Amino acid sequence: MASMTTGNTSRADANRRRILDVALAELLRDPDASMDQIARAAGVVRRTVYGHFPSREALVSTLVDGAVEAVAAADEAGRKDVEDPAQALAASTLAVWEVADRYRILVALAQRSVTMQGIRERLAPVRESSEELLRRGLEAGVFVSPLPVPALAYVHEQLVFAVMEAVNDGLLAPEEAGRSAAVTVLTAAGVPASRATELVAKLSD
Repeated sequence: MASMTTGNTSRADANRRRILDVALAELLRDPDASMDQIARAAGVVRRTVYGHFPSREALVSTLVDGAVEAVAAADEAGRKDVEDPAQALAASTLAVWEVADRYRILVALAQRSVTMQGIRERLAPVRESSEELLRRGLEAGVFVSPLPVPALAYVHEQLVFAVMEAVNDGLLAPEEAGRSAAVTVLTAAGVPASRATELVAKLSD
C-alpha cells in the first residue's frame, strides 16, 4: 500500500512541476493565458490544475516563489569567491539576469496579483547580500554613492526590474539586456562607465 501512495505522490509532484513549467511557457507566450489554456497545453484536465493551484493568482505566486529561489541561487553563485567588489557586482548581475530573463514576464503579471511589495519581501535575502557587497565596495573606494547602502541596494533592485520592463515593452533587445543591466548597476554604484563596460564585456565573453 505504501508504495502505491508513494507512486501517487511522485506522479502528483511530476504533474505539478509539469504544470508550472508549461504555465511559465504559456504565460511568456500569452500573459493573459487562462487556466484552461494552461491545462490544455499541459495535457491535463482543468480539474487537475485546480487541484494543485486553487486560482490563477496562486499559480503565478508559486511561479514567483520559484523565480525568487532561482534568482537568489544565481546571485550567490555569481559573486562566490570573487574578491573585487565591482567584478562581483557585475558577475552577480549577469548571473541573475540569465535566470531573471526567463521569468521577466512574471514581474508584469505579479504586479497585477502578487504585488511588487510581495516580490520585494521575497527578495529580502538577495538584497541583504547585495548590501554586504556594496558596503565592502564603498569602504574599499571601488564604489562611490551619495546614497546609504540600503537605499543603493534598493535602487539596484529597481534598476533590474526597470530593465525587465523595458524588454517586456519592446524598448530593449533581450540579448543586450543582461549586459545593459550589469553596466547600469555598476555605474549607479559610481564605477566609471568605461571601466563598467570593459568589465562586463570581459565577463560576458
